[in-house]
Parts: sequence; structure tokens; C-alpha cells
Amino acid sequence: MQIGYKLTAESFGPAELVRQAVLAEEAGFDFVEISDHYHPWLDSQGHSPFAWTVLGGIAAKTSRIGLATGVTCPTVRYHPAIIAQAAATLALMSEGRFVLGLGSGERLNEHVVGHGFPDTVRTRHEMLREALEIIRLLWSGGYQSYEGKYLRLEDARVFDLPEELPLIAVAGSGKASARLAAELGDGLFANEDKPEIVQHYRDAGGTGPRYAEVPMAWAPDEDTAAKAALESSRWAMTGWKVMSELPNPVNFDAASTTVRKEDMLEKFACGPEPSRYLEVAQKFADAGFDHLVMQNAGPDPDGFIDFYQRELDGPMRQLKPNGKQA
Repeated sequence: MQIGYKLTAESFGPAELVRQAVLAEEAGFDFVEISDHYHPWLDSQGHSPFAWTVLGGIAAKTSRIGLATGVTCPTVRYHPAIIAQAAATLALMSEGRFVLGLGSGERLNEHVVGHGFPDTVRTRHEMLREALEIIRLLWSGGYQSYEGKYLRLEDARVFDLPEELPLIAVAGSGKASARLAAELGDGLFANEDKPEIVQHYRDAGGTGPRYAEVPMAWAPDEDTAAKAALESSRWAMTGWKVMSELPNPVNFDAASTTVRKEDMLEKFACGPEPSRYLEVAQKFADAGFDHLVMQNAGPDPDGFIDFYQRELDGPMRQLKPNGKQA
């Protein structure tokens, strides 16, 4: 089991995110994963720096820990040619430590460039397929062109390519996206503990690493942790159909007004008890994920990293499907 640390770019500024990544490397995490947003989910979170600049800073400040986007949408706010170039450059800067996480995006981040956001999931998946094809094409070397239904590429070449190309993990939430991850990706990325997501991926021939974000909130007591999770992460309780459609933080604030502290306690591992964290993480191991990302919504990142190093590192790595341990 590989263990990652989530850099919550909606809650911290760029220099702080780099600092946390350095701490995560010192604490023994295998990789860090950063969200690639233009807006935070809620105004109260207060941040949303440019993920690619932060990743470059992390690459310069660390030497061992892996880096990943979780995830980037390469279809509206970015053209896939730009992502192909950015990912290749970061792979070189990090000496092969980068994983490119890609997904179909949310209106929250993609509408800002004024090109609209596709109204149907099917269209978003078709656009993501074209983007993946363009990135793969550019990574094959030389000048390339592409004429798709939604995306075009005209006589473009990525000049600086690493000898070993970055792994691409594609976000999946259902059969169609999991199949896309198997067909054009090297791995799967998800944020739900649903076994069917991994099963769809495997049924489509997927054999790569399977990343998942595990919801947790560390604080010295459960009540403080749950209140912090409610303040910063109640948007996560709205469900993907809502999360993909709302345009601004104010909309997520309105949509999550009925979420209670009890709801956060049900989904998140909150407080100081290691067994609760292992219980929540076990659900993802049972679902078939083998790269677990610790997504801390608590108020003290340093305290969480220390807690993880002291109490969770060994037991988390021993998690096996169906409650078995190594």
C-alpha cells in the first residue's frame, strides 16, 4: 500500500503548501497530491493558488517524494497541449517523480474562461478522451496535429520530453470513466470507496495503480475535528452531480447549509483515535484501491502529519482488502 498526503490548495497559500510537502517527505509519505482549482469550494477556505507553480516549488525543495495532480481538467480552462507540455516539464524537474491525474472537471473551475462548461457527462467524457489522445500524441514526439469533434491541435511539438513519460491516472466515478481510465490511462483515481469503480476499471483491462482520497480530520478531540471538517469540507457531502455543476463558492455554501456535524462524523475519521482512521481507510482498501491519499480537513496540518507518522504509517501500509493485514 502506497500512502499519499493531500495538499489542500483551497485552504492554504502556495508557500504553505510547499512547506507541508517538505514535512510530508520528512514524515515518510510516498507522494503528495494537489488539487488543481481556479476557485475554492467555499469562500471560507480562502485560497486557490496555481497548482503547477506550487508543484514546481515542491520539486525544487524535495528529493524523494512523488508529486501528483488530483486532478487536472485538460479540456476547457487548459488545452491538452499545454498540459502535455507542463507535465513533461514537471517530470523533468522532479526527475521522474510526477504522476498526471486527469479528470472531466467541474463547472466551478472551468467556466471562468468564458467558453462554457459541457452540460452532459457524455460530452465531458468525449472531450476528456480527445484530450488524452492529444497528450499521448504529443508525448510520442515530433510535430503533431489532431482534428477532433471538440478539440484540435495544429502542428505542435513538445520539445522537452523525459525519457520515462509520466504515468496518467484518470478520475473515475462510474463505468464510462473507469473504462476510459483503463483504455487511455495508466491508473485510476477516485474519491469514493465504491468497489464497482475498481471493478469497472479491471473489467475494461485496467491493471495500473488505483488512487483514492480518504476523508479525515485530525484534532486533539473529536468535536474540534468534526467542526473543522464541517467548516471547510461540507461541500464534499453534496454528491458528485452537485459538485460538478455549481459555478461558484457561494453556490456550494448555499447547497451545504443542511450538512450537520453528525454527517461529517459518519464519513470522516475525526479526532485522535487511530482505529477510526484505519476503519475509514479499510473501506477504500476493500474497494480495491492501493494508493491511499490522506485528506486531512482538520485545523492543524503539522499536528496531523506528526500524528500520522507516530500512529498511522505502519498500520496504513499493512491494510489489505477484506480487513486482512500483511
